Amino acid sequence: MSIPEDFVQELKSRTDIADVISDYVTLKRSGRTLMGVCPFHNDRSPSFSVSRENGFFYCFGCGAGGDVITFLRKIENLDYMEALRKLASRAGMTIPENKGYDQGLMSIKSRIYEANKEAGRFYFKQLYSPDGKNALEYLKKRQISETMIRKFGLGYSPNNRFALVNHLKSKGFSDNELITANLANQSRNGYPFDRFSDRVMFPIFDLSGRVIAFGGRIMSDIKPKYLNTSDTPVFNKSRNLFGLNTAKNHANGTLILVEGYMDVISLHQAGFENAVATLGTALTNEQAMMIKRYCEDVVICYDSDEAGQKATQRAIGILRSTGLNIRILTVPDGKDPDEFMKSHGDKGVSLFRRLLEKSGNDIEYRLNKMREGLDLENNDQRVQYLTNAAELISELDNPVTQDVYLTKLSNELDVQKSALKSIADKAAGKRMKKKRIEMQRQVEIDFSAVKDTLNKEKHLNLRAANAEEALIALMILNPDTAKKIAEEFPTDKFVTTFNRNIYTILCERIKNDKGITMSDISGDFSLDEIGRIAKMLISHQREDDPYSAAKIYTDILYEESERMTPEQIASADNDSIMEQLRKMKMKKQ
Repeated sequence: MSIPEDFVQELKSRTDIADVISDYVTLKRSGRTLMGVCPFHNDRSPSFSVSRENGFFYCFGCGAGGDVITFLRKIENLDYMEALRKLASRAGMTIPENKGYDQGLMSIKSRIYEANKEAGRFYFKQLYSPDGKNALEYLKKRQISETMIRKFGLGYSPNNRFALVNHLKSKGFSDNELITANLANQSRNGYPFDRFSDRVMFPIFDLSGRVIAFGGRIMSDIKPKYLNTSDTPVFNKSRNLFGLNTAKNHANGTLILVEGYMDVISLHQAGFENAVATLGTALTNEQAMMIKRYCEDVVICYDSDEAGQKATQRAIGILRSTGLNIRILTVPDGKDPDEFMKSHGDKGVSLFRRLLEKSGNDIEYRLNKMREGLDLENNDQRVQYLTNAAELISELDNPVTQDVYLTKLSNELDVQKSALKSIADKAAGKRMKKKRIEMQRQVEIDFSAVKDTLNKEKHLNLRAANAEEALIALMILNPDTAKKIAEEFPTDKFVTTFNRNIYTILCERIKNDKGITMSDISGDFSLDEIGRIAKMLISHQREDDPYSAAKIYTDILYEESERMTPEQIASADNDSIMEQLRKMKMKKQ
């Protein structure tokens, strides 16, 4: 990739990483850094650190890290050039044409976007053709208006396995592009054929309004009833929500989470334009984090059948861990939101709004579920319910909220609150003990590096690998010293391949008079790799005498590269590095 260096430097000068991240995360100052709740995992306490001075972020909880470009790539699911364009647009700049990296629509992701857009147009046109008569009648029978058909871009895939393929090939798309976009499957003979056939089509849009995938509802009895696009370079079903591209503009602090495409469309048509749905899968952590970005409250409105209620229980656990306020709307008579709305005619909207206003929180819902089927006059079942209820209440973070529910439970079933609190405290204690054990185990695993998937050699070479990481961090944080290190220290003295590759890239950039800050190098590494480099930076702060510190690290690497017997490697540790640095600083004092 060859974006002009002067352009990158100008873009950096106009960009403040904290300002960009603040659009997504609430940051508060903590010493020299800014801290917030991580948007990339279910983070209950602020573990997300931003260094405005050094231009990088790092999460101590999940290990996500990098520069501002990396952040945009992860939060918006963009590739490097897309993130660079978004950042440049924000700064009022235009990226110079780069034919070596980005050939416009010829890049695969751009071609998939274009193929999806053209497919959406084709499906929409087919809906109003003679072939689409049954599909259009189906939508009208479901009382979907013309406005909603156009708003959601609904369409029809003809009952012909080559209709879309032939159309897109006439538009210049290759067989490989259609298969990569999952608009077509490949036959045993190697020929592409339409993935969707005889189905009402539901385009899936990303947050920028681009068509990234499709869902299709069959018009016959053939299974499966619903078929979705598989994961592609522009689509991951675990990281997208149907309807979010428009619902985010109508959230006003609350999103309604439903199960299906028709539920979303029906609710939007009724004026509840803050409804979204998962894409044929159970709710994922990634989807929960997306929801959190656009609201403080989420109303779960899944089907009332057994499967829907199980899905509700699972979704509660995932959403609660994000810190969202959760309410549960149970539709009466075993109906889904779409059926409920249609069955009540003109009163459907007002009745649904009443259900929405009366929806209780997730604790009340789970307590009610616990009581179902129990005879509370039976002592054994009474004790069972009270014990389970107290343990559930113990999961609440707010002690005031805990007290309210324990008091309510005590009054309802005429039991001493102190007894219930004792059960709750014991359950909380067990969870804390389990959490401490898990954290200790994770610390031991991280320190030993036995499960390091990026630097697989590290656990065999801990002393050398730690010195390598410290040297890399020192170079990035001290560009002036980095040039001297690159000139004096040979690449082949790095013991681990992963760190050697990073060092090689840094040296090459220095040799060509290019920058080595996080923003400079982020395009040279994957998201996971740049996250690891961010961890190196957060673990090794600036040195008062960087060259002397570098000398300690390089001396260790000279030693380790000469003696690499398994017995010596296994007995090596990182203490000697820290001890030498402490001695060096004491001498200076």
